[in-house]
Amino acid sequence: MSKIVMKFGGTSVGSMELIGNVAKRVQLEKEKGHDIVVVVSAMGKTTDDLAEMASKITNNPTKREMDMLLATGEQVTMSLLAIQLNSLGVETLSLTGWQAGIVTDEVHRNSKIKQLDGQKINEHLMANRVVIVAGFQGMSELGEITTLGRGGSDTTAVAIAAAIGADICDIYTDVDGVYTSDPRYVSHARKLEQLEYDEMLELAHLGAGVLHPRAVEFAKNYKIPLRVRSSYEETEGTILKEEVDVENNLVVRGVAFESDIVRLTIEYTVPFNGSLASIFTTLANNHIDVDIIVQSIVEGMKPTVSFSIKKESLSEAIHVLEKKKQNLGFTFADFEVGLAKVSIVGSGMVSNPGVAAQMFDRLSKENIPVKMVSTSEIKVSVVVPQGNMIQAANALHDEFDLAIN
Repeated sequence: MSKIVMKFGGTSVGSMELIGNVAKRVQLEKEKGHDIVVVVSAMGKTTDDLAEMASKITNNPTKREMDMLLATGEQVTMSLLAIQLNSLGVETLSLTGWQAGIVTDEVHRNSKIKQLDGQKINEHLMANRVVIVAGFQGMSELGEITTLGRGGSDTTAVAIAAAIGADICDIYTDVDGVYTSDPRYVSHARKLEQLEYDEMLELAHLGAGVLHPRAVEFAKNYKIPLRVRSSYEETEGTILKEEVDVENNLVVRGVAFESDIVRLTIEYTVPFNGSLASIFTTLANNHIDVDIIVQSIVEGMKPTVSFSIKKESLSEAIHVLEKKKQNLGFTFADFEVGLAKVSIVGSGMVSNPGVAAQMFDRLSKENIPVKMVSTSEIKVSVVVPQGNMIQAANALHDEFDLAIN
Protein backbone atom coordinates (compact mmCIF):
# COMPACT_ATOMS: atom_id res chain seq x y z
CA MET A 1 0.00 0.00 0.00
CA SER A 2 1.41 3.38 -1.05
CA LYS A 3 0.94 6.78 0.50
CA ILE A 4 0.00 9.32 -2.15
CA VAL A 5 -0.49 13.07 -1.85
CA MET A 6 -2.81 14.44 -4.54
CA LYS A 7 -2.91 18.22 -4.98
CA PHE A 8 -5.63 19.90 -7.04
CA GLY A 9 -5.34 23.54 -8.10
CA GLY A 10 -8.06 26.14 -8.41
CA THR A 11 -8.96 25.38 -12.03
CA SER A 12 -9.37 21.69 -11.14
CA VAL A 13 -11.94 22.45 -8.42
CA GLY A 14 -13.53 25.54 -10.01
CA SER A 15 -17.13 24.26 -9.93
CA MET A 16 -19.27 21.67 -8.18
CA GLU A 17 -19.04 19.48 -11.28
CA LEU A 18 -15.25 19.64 -11.22
CA ILE A 19 -15.21 18.88 -7.49
CA GLY A 20 -17.32 15.83 -8.30
CA ASN A 21 -14.76 14.74 -10.91
CA VAL A 22 -11.95 15.15 -8.38
CA ALA A 23 -13.89 13.07 -5.86
CA LYS A 24 -14.24 10.22 -8.37
CA ARG A 25 -10.53 10.37 -9.14
CA VAL A 26 -9.68 10.21 -5.44
CA GLN A 27 -12.15 7.35 -4.97
CA LEU A 28 -10.46 5.35 -7.74
CA GLU A 29 -7.03 5.78 -6.12
CA LYS A 30 -8.44 4.78 -2.75
CA GLU A 31 -10.03 1.67 -4.23
CA LYS A 32 -6.57 0.64 -5.47
CA GLY A 33 -5.56 0.34 -1.82
CA HIS A 34 -3.54 3.53 -1.43
CA ASP A 35 -3.51 5.84 1.58
CA ILE A 36 -4.61 9.21 0.22
CA VAL A 37 -4.05 12.79 1.34
CA VAL A 38 -5.63 15.46 -0.87
CA VAL A 39 -4.50 19.09 -0.83
CA VAL A 40 -6.82 21.63 -2.43
CA SER A 41 -6.71 25.24 -3.54
CA ALA A 42 -9.59 27.70 -3.49
CA MET A 43 -12.23 27.23 -6.19
CA GLY A 44 -11.45 28.99 -9.48
CA LYS A 45 -10.81 32.69 -8.94
CA THR A 46 -12.09 32.74 -5.35
CA THR A 47 -8.85 34.18 -3.97
CA ASP A 48 -8.96 37.03 -6.50
CA ASP A 49 -12.62 37.65 -5.74
CA LEU A 50 -11.96 37.85 -2.00
CA ALA A 51 -9.05 40.24 -2.55
CA GLU A 52 -11.29 42.42 -4.74
CA MET A 53 -13.88 42.61 -1.98
CA ALA A 54 -11.24 43.92 0.40
CA SER A 55 -10.02 46.44 -2.19
CA LYS A 56 -13.50 47.97 -2.32
CA ILE A 57 -13.04 48.94 1.32
CA THR A 58 -9.43 50.12 1.21
CA ASN A 59 -6.39 49.98 -1.03
CA ASN A 60 -4.21 49.08 1.94
CA PRO A 61 -5.86 46.39 4.10
CA THR A 62 -3.72 44.97 6.90
CA LYS A 63 -1.86 41.82 5.92
CA ARG A 64 -3.13 39.98 8.98
CA GLU A 65 -6.77 40.53 8.07
CA MET A 66 -6.08 39.60 4.44
CA ASP A 67 -4.73 36.26 5.67
CA MET A 68 -7.88 35.75 7.74
CA LEU A 69 -9.97 36.49 4.65
CA LEU A 70 -8.04 34.58 1.98
CA ALA A 71 -7.63 31.43 4.09
CA THR A 72 -11.39 30.86 3.88
CA GLY A 73 -11.22 30.05 0.15
CA GLU A 74 -9.41 26.72 0.59
CA GLN A 75 -11.66 25.80 3.51
CA VAL A 76 -14.72 25.98 1.28
CA THR A 77 -13.13 23.62 -1.23
CA MET A 78 -11.92 21.08 1.35
CA SER A 79 -15.34 20.89 3.00
CA LEU A 80 -17.26 20.45 -0.26
CA LEU A 81 -14.85 17.75 -1.46
CA ALA A 82 -15.09 15.93 1.88
CA ILE A 83 -18.88 16.05 1.73
CA GLN A 84 -18.76 14.71 -1.84
CA LEU A 85 -16.44 11.81 -0.96
CA ASN A 86 -18.42 10.86 2.13
CA SER A 87 -21.56 10.77 0.00
CA LEU A 88 -19.77 8.26 -2.26
CA GLY A 89 -19.10 6.03 0.73
CA VAL A 90 -15.44 7.02 1.12
CA GLU A 91 -14.73 7.91 4.75
CA THR A 92 -13.14 11.35 4.56
CA LEU A 93 -12.09 14.06 6.96
CA SER A 94 -11.02 17.62 6.15
CA LEU A 95 -8.40 19.66 8.01
CA THR A 96 -7.38 23.30 7.85
CA GLY A 97 -3.67 23.98 7.55
CA TRP A 98 -3.28 24.55 11.28
CA GLN A 99 -5.35 21.48 12.16
CA ALA A 100 -2.97 19.49 9.96
CA GLY A 101 -0.04 20.78 12.02
CA ILE A 102 1.47 23.31 9.60
CA VAL A 103 3.54 25.82 11.60
CA THR A 104 4.84 28.87 9.73
CA ASP A 105 6.91 31.97 10.42
CA GLU A 106 5.26 35.26 11.34
CA VAL A 107 5.23 36.84 7.86
CA HIS A 108 1.66 37.48 6.74
CA ARG A 109 0.70 36.99 3.07
CA ASN A 110 3.98 35.20 2.22
CA SER A 111 4.88 32.95 5.12
CA LYS A 112 7.24 29.99 5.05
CA ILE A 113 6.62 26.59 6.62
CA LYS A 114 8.85 26.08 9.65
CA GLN A 115 7.49 22.78 10.92
CA LEU A 116 4.98 20.11 9.94
CA ASP A 117 4.28 17.15 12.20
CA GLY A 118 2.63 14.41 10.15
CA GLN A 119 1.45 12.39 13.15
CA LYS A 120 -2.16 13.58 13.10
CA ILE A 121 -2.53 12.96 9.36
CA ASN A 122 -0.95 9.51 9.68
CA GLU A 123 -3.35 8.61 12.49
CA HIS A 124 -6.31 9.32 10.20
CA LEU A 125 -4.69 7.34 7.38
CA MET A 126 -4.23 4.37 9.72
CA ALA A 127 -7.97 4.59 10.43
CA ASN A 128 -8.49 4.17 6.65
CA ARG A 129 -9.72 7.71 6.10
CA VAL A 130 -8.98 9.96 3.17
CA VAL A 131 -7.58 13.20 4.56
CA ILE A 132 -8.23 16.50 2.77
CA VAL A 133 -6.04 19.45 3.77
CA ALA A 134 -6.61 23.09 2.88
CA GLY A 135 -3.56 24.30 0.99
CA PHE A 136 -1.92 27.72 1.11
CA GLN A 137 -2.29 28.22 4.86
CA GLY A 138 -0.86 27.50 8.29
CA MET A 139 -0.50 29.00 11.74
CA SER A 140 2.42 30.87 13.24
CA GLU A 141 3.93 29.98 16.59
CA LEU A 142 2.03 32.96 18.02
CA GLY A 143 -1.26 31.40 16.93
CA GLU A 144 -1.88 33.70 13.93
CA ILE A 145 -3.41 32.37 10.71
CA THR A 146 -0.95 32.86 7.85
CA THR A 147 -0.92 32.22 4.12
CA LEU A 148 1.98 30.98 1.99
CA GLY A 149 1.67 33.32 -0.98
CA ARG A 150 0.52 32.63 -4.52
CA GLY A 151 0.81 28.96 -5.44
CA GLY A 152 1.34 28.03 -1.80
CA SER A 153 -0.89 24.96 -2.07
CA ASP A 154 1.89 23.26 -4.04
CA THR A 155 4.21 23.88 -1.09
CA THR A 156 1.61 22.51 1.32
CA ALA A 157 1.32 19.30 -0.72
CA VAL A 158 5.06 18.60 -0.93
CA ALA A 159 5.61 19.50 2.73
CA ILE A 160 2.88 17.05 3.74
CA ALA A 161 4.40 14.38 1.48
CA ALA A 162 7.72 14.82 3.29
CA ALA A 163 6.12 14.82 6.75
CA ILE A 164 4.12 11.61 6.28
CA GLY A 165 6.72 9.75 4.20
CA ALA A 166 4.62 9.66 1.03
CA ASP A 167 5.78 7.57 -1.91
CA ILE A 168 4.88 10.28 -4.43
CA CYS A 169 3.27 13.70 -4.65
CA ASP A 170 1.03 14.26 -7.66
CA ILE A 171 0.30 17.86 -8.67
CA TYR A 172 -2.89 17.88 -10.76
CA THR A 173 -3.37 20.92 -12.95
CA ASP A 174 -4.99 22.07 -16.20
CA VAL A 175 -1.95 21.02 -18.25
CA ASP A 176 -0.68 17.48 -18.69
CA GLY A 177 2.87 18.15 -17.59
CA VAL A 178 5.75 20.62 -17.73
CA TYR A 179 6.39 22.04 -21.20
CA THR A 180 9.50 23.51 -22.80
CA SER A 181 7.63 26.82 -22.59
CA ASP A 182 4.08 28.03 -22.04
CA PRO A 183 2.11 26.36 -24.87
CA ARG A 184 -0.48 29.14 -24.78
CA TYR A 185 2.09 31.56 -26.17
CA VAL A 186 4.79 29.37 -27.73
CA SER A 187 3.08 27.30 -30.39
CA HIS A 188 5.74 24.58 -30.74
CA ALA A 189 6.23 23.98 -27.01
CA ARG A 190 6.25 20.29 -26.11
CA LYS A 191 5.84 18.28 -22.95
CA LEU A 192 8.95 17.05 -21.14
CA GLU A 193 8.84 13.49 -19.78
CA GLN A 194 11.41 14.24 -17.08
CA LEU A 195 13.01 17.30 -15.56
CA GLU A 196 15.66 17.84 -12.91
CA TYR A 197 14.72 19.55 -9.65
CA ASP A 198 17.24 22.34 -10.29
CA GLU A 199 15.89 23.00 -13.78
CA MET A 200 12.30 23.11 -12.52
CA LEU A 201 13.34 25.34 -9.65
CA GLU A 202 14.84 27.86 -12.05
CA LEU A 203 11.82 27.70 -14.36
CA ALA A 204 9.45 28.19 -11.43
CA HIS A 205 11.40 31.21 -10.16
CA LEU A 206 11.57 32.67 -13.65
CA GLY A 207 7.85 32.72 -14.39
CA ALA A 208 6.74 29.17 -15.26
CA GLY A 209 3.50 29.03 -13.29
CA VAL A 210 3.01 25.28 -13.26
CA LEU A 211 4.73 24.81 -9.86
CA HIS A 212 5.52 27.02 -6.89
CA PRO A 213 9.30 27.44 -6.33
CA ARG A 214 9.09 26.54 -2.65
CA ALA A 215 7.34 23.30 -3.53
CA VAL A 216 10.22 22.33 -5.79
CA GLU A 217 12.70 23.26 -3.03
CA PHE A 218 10.89 20.95 -0.60
CA ALA A 219 10.84 18.14 -3.14
CA LYS A 220 14.57 18.56 -3.82
CA ASN A 221 15.57 18.80 -0.16
CA TYR A 222 13.55 15.76 0.91
CA LYS A 223 13.92 13.77 -2.33
CA ILE A 224 10.15 13.57 -2.81
CA PRO A 225 9.20 12.18 -6.24
CA LEU A 226 7.07 14.90 -7.79
CA ARG A 227 4.78 14.40 -10.76
CA VAL A 228 2.83 17.06 -12.67
CA ARG A 229 -0.32 15.55 -14.18
CA SER A 230 -3.54 16.56 -15.91
CA SER A 231 -6.71 16.83 -13.86
CA TYR A 232 -8.76 15.82 -16.90
CA GLU A 233 -6.75 13.17 -18.76
CA GLU A 234 -5.11 9.89 -17.76
CA THR A 235 -1.54 10.73 -18.72
CA GLU A 236 1.78 10.11 -17.02
CA GLY A 237 2.72 13.77 -16.93
CA THR A 238 6.23 14.99 -16.08
CA ILE A 239 8.40 13.45 -13.37
CA LEU A 240 10.78 15.66 -11.41
CA LYS A 241 13.89 14.03 -9.96
CA GLU A 242 17.57 14.63 -9.17
CA GLU A 243 19.05 13.65 -12.54
CA VAL A 244 17.52 12.90 -15.94
CA ASP A 245 18.76 11.77 -19.31
CA VAL A 246 19.26 14.85 -21.48
CA GLU A 247 16.82 14.50 -24.38
CA ASN A 248 18.57 14.69 -27.76
CA ASN A 249 21.56 16.33 -26.03
CA LEU A 250 19.58 19.54 -25.59
CA VAL A 251 21.64 22.11 -23.74
CA VAL A 252 18.62 24.35 -23.08
CA ARG A 253 15.55 22.57 -21.74
CA GLY A 254 13.07 25.37 -21.30
CA VAL A 255 12.19 29.01 -21.92
CA ALA A 256 10.37 30.94 -19.19
CA PHE A 257 9.04 34.48 -19.21
CA GLU A 258 7.43 36.88 -16.77
CA SER A 259 5.69 40.20 -17.40
CA ASP A 260 5.27 43.29 -15.21
CA ILE A 261 8.92 43.72 -14.29
CA VAL A 262 10.21 47.09 -13.09
CA ARG A 263 13.80 48.36 -13.23
CA LEU A 264 14.54 50.55 -10.22
CA THR A 265 17.69 52.71 -10.37
CA ILE A 266 19.28 54.41 -7.35
CA GLU A 267 22.08 57.00 -7.37
CA TYR A 268 24.39 57.03 -4.35
CA THR A 269 26.04 59.87 -2.58
CA VAL A 270 29.83 59.99 -2.58
CA PRO A 271 31.70 58.59 -0.70
CA PHE A 272 30.17 55.15 -0.94
CA ASN A 273 29.92 54.37 2.80
CA GLY A 274 28.28 50.96 2.44
CA SER A 275 25.08 52.28 0.87
CA LEU A 276 24.67 49.19 -1.28
CA ALA A 277 24.43 46.79 1.66
CA SER A 278 22.12 49.11 3.56
CA ILE A 279 19.71 49.50 0.64
CA PHE A 280 19.32 45.78 -0.01
CA THR A 281 19.12 44.99 3.71
CA THR A 282 16.27 47.47 4.01
CA LEU A 283 14.44 45.89 1.07
CA ALA A 284 14.98 42.38 2.46
CA ASN A 285 13.73 43.38 5.92
CA ASN A 286 10.53 44.55 4.24
CA HIS A 287 10.20 41.24 2.32
CA ILE A 288 10.71 42.84 -1.09
CA ASP A 289 12.27 40.37 -3.51
CA VAL A 290 15.02 41.77 -5.71
CA ASP A 291 16.16 39.89 -8.80
CA ILE A 292 18.71 41.13 -11.33
CA ILE A 293 21.24 43.64 -9.96
CA VAL A 294 23.56 45.82 -12.08
CA GLN A 295 25.99 48.25 -10.45
CA SER A 296 27.77 51.08 -12.28
CA ILE A 297 30.79 52.92 -10.85
CA VAL A 298 32.50 55.40 -13.16
CA GLU A 299 35.26 57.73 -12.00
CA GLY A 300 34.04 61.29 -11.66
CA MET A 301 30.36 60.26 -11.52
CA LYS A 302 28.09 59.22 -8.70
CA PRO A 303 27.69 55.43 -8.53
CA THR A 304 24.32 53.89 -9.43
CA VAL A 305 22.73 50.50 -8.96
CA SER A 306 19.79 49.15 -10.94
CA PHE A 307 17.74 46.14 -9.92
CA SER A 308 14.58 44.46 -11.07
CA ILE A 309 11.50 43.86 -8.93
CA LYS A 310 7.94 42.85 -9.64
CA LYS A 311 5.52 45.65 -10.44
CA GLU A 312 3.34 44.75 -7.47
CA SER A 313 6.27 45.55 -5.14
CA LEU A 314 7.11 48.94 -6.67
CA SER A 315 5.05 51.24 -4.45
CA GLU A 316 6.21 49.54 -1.26
CA ALA A 317 9.86 49.55 -2.42
CA ILE A 318 9.72 53.28 -3.17
CA HIS A 319 8.01 53.93 0.16
CA VAL A 320 10.55 52.10 2.33
CA LEU A 321 13.52 53.56 0.45
CA GLU A 322 12.25 57.16 0.59
CA LYS A 323 11.41 56.73 4.27
CA LYS A 324 15.07 55.98 5.03
CA LYS A 325 16.60 58.01 2.23
CA GLN A 326 18.96 60.04 4.40
CA ASN A 327 20.25 57.05 6.36
CA LEU A 328 20.71 54.95 3.23
CA GLY A 329 22.79 57.62 1.53
CA PHE A 330 21.27 57.98 -1.93
CA THR A 331 20.21 61.06 -3.81
CA PHE A 332 17.36 59.83 -5.99
CA ALA A 333 15.49 56.74 -7.14
CA ASP A 334 14.07 56.36 -10.63
CA PHE A 335 12.16 53.49 -12.21
CA GLU A 336 11.19 52.09 -15.60
CA VAL A 337 8.00 50.05 -16.07
CA GLY A 338 6.73 48.11 -19.06
CA LEU A 339 9.45 45.47 -18.89
CA ALA A 340 9.53 41.67 -18.90
CA LYS A 341 12.03 38.93 -18.10
CA VAL A 342 12.79 36.11 -20.54
CA SER A 343 15.04 33.22 -19.52
CA ILE A 344 16.59 30.05 -20.89
CA VAL A 345 17.22 27.13 -18.53
CA GLY A 346 19.15 23.88 -18.86
CA SER A 347 21.59 21.87 -16.74
CA GLY A 348 23.60 21.19 -19.91
CA MET A 349 24.66 24.85 -20.00
CA VAL A 350 27.28 24.14 -17.31
CA SER A 351 29.52 22.28 -19.77
CA ASN A 352 28.59 24.19 -22.93
CA PRO A 353 30.13 27.67 -23.22
CA GLY A 354 28.70 30.09 -25.74
CA VAL A 355 25.03 29.64 -24.90
CA ALA A 356 24.65 33.23 -23.69
CA ALA A 357 26.35 34.56 -26.84
CA GLN A 358 23.97 32.50 -28.98
CA MET A 359 21.02 33.90 -27.03
CA PHE A 360 22.17 37.52 -27.41
CA ASP A 361 22.89 37.03 -31.10
CA ARG A 362 19.35 35.75 -31.76
CA LEU A 363 17.78 38.59 -29.77
CA SER A 364 19.88 41.07 -31.75
CA LYS A 365 18.69 39.57 -35.04
CA GLU A 366 15.13 39.95 -33.77
CA ASN A 367 15.82 43.63 -32.96
CA ILE A 368 14.92 43.05 -29.31
CA PRO A 369 16.83 45.38 -26.93
CA VAL A 370 18.35 43.80 -23.81
CA LYS A 371 18.20 46.10 -20.77
CA MET A 372 19.57 43.83 -18.02
CA VAL A 373 21.25 40.42 -17.85
CA SER A 374 21.59 37.80 -15.12
CA THR A 375 23.29 34.40 -15.32
CA SER A 376 23.84 31.28 -13.26
CA GLU A 377 25.28 27.86 -14.05
CA ILE A 378 22.02 26.68 -15.58
CA LYS A 379 20.18 29.82 -16.72
CA VAL A 380 20.50 33.13 -18.52
CA SER A 381 17.86 35.82 -17.97
CA VAL A 382 17.36 39.08 -19.85
CA VAL A 383 15.07 42.01 -19.19
CA VAL A 384 13.42 43.25 -22.38
CA PRO A 385 10.50 45.55 -23.27
CA GLN A 386 7.26 43.81 -22.37
CA GLY A 387 5.99 44.25 -25.93
CA ASN A 388 8.83 41.98 -27.09
CA MET A 389 8.34 39.27 -24.46
CA ILE A 390 6.40 36.69 -26.50
CA GLN A 391 8.50 37.38 -29.60
CA ALA A 392 11.68 36.75 -27.59
CA ALA A 393 10.30 33.55 -26.04
CA ASN A 394 9.33 32.10 -29.41
CA ALA A 395 12.63 33.12 -31.01
CA LEU A 396 14.70 31.50 -28.25
CA HIS A 397 12.54 28.38 -28.25
CA ASP A 398 13.29 28.07 -31.97
CA GLU A 399 16.99 29.01 -31.60
CA PHE A 400 17.68 26.16 -29.18
CA ASP A 401 15.60 23.55 -31.07
CA LEU A 402 13.23 22.88 -28.17
CA ALA A 403 10.40 21.74 -30.45
CA ILE A 404 12.42 18.70 -31.59
CA ASN A 405 11.37 15.42 -30.00
